[in-house]
Amino acid sequence: MRERIISAIRVSQATTCDLAVRKASRKSDVAGLLIEMGWWPFKRREKPLDEEPHMQGARMWIQDLRDVCERCYDDPSEGRRQVRQVREEWTDSHSKGEVDDSLLEGLERRAIKLLQSDGDEWLKWLDDEDFWKPGWRDEPRGE
Repeated sequence: MRERIISAIRVSQATTCDLAVRKASRKSDVAGLLIEMGWWPFKRREKPLDEEPHMQGARMWIQDLRDVCERCYDDPSEGRRQVRQVREEWTDSHSKGEVDDSLLEGLERRAIKLLQSDGDEWLKWLDDEDFWKPGWRDEPRGE
């Protein structure tokens, strides 16, 4: 009895598929029907991937700035030049709406400090762990 039911289901599926293929006039219609129907009638349809572009967060922007500075720790003038380049990137991202105002403000405060520093002060900013944390404020440091 079970085998008869299974064979009836197979025949019915084959007939339905054959009719649909016969009704399709073009190859693209046939391919669309086969994809739409699937091989098992109770199969869940896969949802299409909805990929949104990845936007960098505060930590990533700060880390990028820090990486640029660390690569040029021994050449502050080259470091300042690269800070200007990274600064242009986040300004462009802000104009596209990828960087919010508070993040831009924090990045700008860091960039100003780095761009105005001389050789010794450059190294002090690079070594200051609080300077690289999100939420850093320009408060007088107790030395």
